[in-house]
Amino acid sequence: MPDHRPARDTEIIERPDQEIRQSPLFRVVLHNDDYTTMDFVVSVLETVFLMQPAEAYRVMMEVHCHGRGTAGVYPHEIAETKAGLVHGLARERGFPLRASVEEA
Repeated sequence: MPDHRPARDTEIIERPDQEIRQSPLFRVVLHNDDYTTMDFVVSVLETVFLMQPAEAYRVMMEVHCHGRGTAGVYPHEIAETKAGLVHGLARERGFPLRASVEEA
């Protein structure tokens, strides 16, 4: 039985696969100083970075023993926001705790 559909002069063009890019991640680093208390650093890690007490204590000891410790890895805007929160909380309590943001 012959096909009675009209012939079409259209072609199907496939879209090239789109590459999904992950936004680059940034590390929030806490820096040791001689004045900020260990309890305050643990508190900041628990409240700003949502760490469990044992993990917060581990990171605090890393900061204390090695001069710096990674508090978390986030997209740039979130990392900057968290570093700003650390600075704000430290200022409120009179501590010189510093947090920096660096590419992961």
